[in-house]
Amino acid sequence: MPVNLILRSEALAAVGVGIAVWVVNDGSLWLLVPAFFLPDLSMIGYLGGPRTGALTYNAAHNWTVGVAVLGIGWWLGIPGVLLAGAILVAHVGLDRVLGYGLKLPTSFQDTHLGRIGRDAPARGA
Repeated sequence: MPVNLILRSEALAAVGVGIAVWVVNDGSLWLLVPAFFLPDLSMIGYLGGPRTGALTYNAAHNWTVGVAVLGIGWWLGIPGVLLAGAILVAHVGLDRVLGYGLKLPTSFQDTHLGRIGRDAPARGA
């Protein structure tokens, strides 16, 4: 099985787990979609250039932060924090499924998974 397929299936599992944790812990179904896209506000950092943008984007789009927030919310019994972590894990998972990775300081299109966008090399090339 190709490594890329394994990584994407793991990310898809994270999407499912994050959404399941949201639903099981009484997260509003009406707020699920808006909350799901809140981490993308971190792209505002790109107004300060690619280095600042990569820093702010990566701070909000990594597994460590999502799992830590989820764990802290569970450990301390704070439902809002737990839900924030769950949605962050799901969001990062979907980004990885779609091929969006952590950003490099050179350009928004340069990620740890490879280049994205119109000038990205064809997959498998």
